[in-house]
Amino acid sequence: MKELTLSVAGRGEISALHRSPEKPVALLVLAHGAGAGMRHPFLEALSAAYEEHGVATLRYHFPYMEAGRGRPDPPEVLHAAVRTAVMTAGLLADGVPIFAGGKSMGGRMTSQAQADRPLPGVLGLVFVGFPLHPVGDPGTARADHLMRISEPMLFLQGTRDRLALPALLNPVLTRLGDRAHVEWLGDGDHDFKVPVRGGMSRAETLDWIALRTLAWMREAI
Repeated sequence: MKELTLSVAGRGEISALHRSPEKPVALLVLAHGAGAGMRHPFLEALSAAYEEHGVATLRYHFPYMEAGRGRPDPPEVLHAAVRTAVMTAGLLADGVPIFAGGKSMGGRMTSQAQADRPLPGVLGLVFVGFPLHPVGDPGTARADHLMRISEPMLFLQGTRDRLALPALLNPVLTRLGDRAHVEWLGDGDHDFKVPVRGGMSRAETLDWIALRTLAWMREAI
């Protein structure tokens, strides 16, 4: 794993981590969620699972997380960080196909940036728990910008995710048509935790995410 420092124009420097198998199938630019940075145990373990299955990752901090602030930056700042990370991925990829996305808010900010202006070289977007709405405030307005994205999108979702009720997300996916593909983790919550009765360990759920991402990437490539 290689530690990097990226410079976001007008916003200072942010930290990043590049992790790659010897011969990667693809490189995924992976943004963190609103309340946990790139070194959160979930992203650490997920990046390791991706590496094991042939996918390189580039994780990075948004400026507010780098500065130790609890409140996320305005969208334009978050989008600028996404673009900086994607441009860095282009330098690291060495011809390997590039995808972008992230956990929860990180995936949503990546999609907003893509909807505003296509991210260079990105073949598709990967959402690890797309946050369709706040807890207890169901709605679909957060997905409106997805209609402006022409690239393929992978949604990895838990059926018990209180930030993306299946009854609301499914119609959004229908509207997106062939651009969207969803994989549902039965009994999984927003953090992909499955009750003991579900019969899946944490390692197995991470493998589930990595393998389904890999299969989808191969199709997209």
